[in-house]
Amino acid sequence: MCESAFVEFTRSTKCSFKLATEHKHAEVQRVLDEYAVVVNFFIDRFWARSPRKAELLAPIVNLPVTWLDYTLRQTAAREAIDMISAAKKRWGPRAVKPVHKAKSMRVSTGTACVAVSATSTICDMWLTIKVGAADRSRRTVLQIPLRSHKHMRRLQRRGGKLCGSFVIAANSVQLAYRFADVELKQGNKALGVDTGINVLASLSTGEQYGREVKAMIARIRQCKQGSNGQRRARRAIKQFFDTIAKRIASKDVDIIVAEDLTGISHGTRARLGKNMRATIGNWNQRYWLSRLEMAAEANRVRFVSVEPAYTSQTCHQCGYVSRSNRHGESFRCVECNHTANADINAARNILARFEGGAKAPHAKR
Repeated sequence: MCESAFVEFTRSTKCSFKLATEHKHAEVQRVLDEYAVVVNFFIDRFWARSPRKAELLAPIVNLPVTWLDYTLRQTAAREAIDMISAAKKRWGPRAVKPVHKAKSMRVSTGTACVAVSATSTICDMWLTIKVGAADRSRRTVLQIPLRSHKHMRRLQRRGGKLCGSFVIAANSVQLAYRFADVELKQGNKALGVDTGINVLASLSTGEQYGREVKAMIARIRQCKQGSNGQRRARRAIKQFFDTIAKRIASKDVDIIVAEDLTGISHGTRARLGKNMRATIGNWNQRYWLSRLEMAAEANRVRFVSVEPAYTSQTCHQCGYVSRSNRHGESFRCVECNHTANADINAARNILARFEGGAKAPHAKR
């Protein structure tokens, strides 16, 4: 059951910046706009058939007419492939071409570098980005001042090493820190976690956390789209997710097992109940599970996801599967009369699925 005791993972953090003049901000946006044009060019070209990333050599990368250099064109082509893949996976046969909206740009060490600022009073480090033709007269150099914050310093104290890839937006930079050779707990004590809309997390131990989640999601939906109230409500639920994730990950366990909810969107949403579709959003699920995984890794706990199909309809006691078994938060097996809280029953099925019981198709490690 136990895999390698060491893992490698990355953690990202966003760092806002403020440039000295509007001209410099306009220059950043000009680069973002050109990058989006190139990404959209490749999306149009690759939509029918995407090449493998290993095939992105000069004959393909040099196709768009642009002043961006070869490295950025290749990065744009890679992002186009990722966007196409995500759209087709998410929407299936109903997928439409995605559009890059010039909100961000990926850069790597071939284009950007970070230098610590020992003398500057306005920043702790400079991010220098060189874009444009090899001809110096046509090259654009962006110098972005970055000031470290609490989260960055925490990642550095934990031994994180700054990766050579960045995501540039109009007013912020996303940095990634790599953690290598992190030793995980080597035991096999596992905990099943079910995600719900009435209770955020129900555990195979019988504990439940986050009864406030339904009201918090409803609050977001009630706010005007893009309003300050909605932003405050989103921040509140993210902080709530973080708190619950840390509480679960700090338990005396070696493995946390959760549902793989990546397929519950769009084409598969019809299989969800009306109440589930209306109440919990896809971003909530993704964010919650990502925070749970991050909290697990911070506590050296393995995180595993399993196929979620029928975990809420299966009797943990006898294995009988029926929609009639579940009534809201209550579970009563029509075959053996076993009764339980429906979400806790599902959490125990999730754990059994990982441990390889009769109700276990497979586990994703």
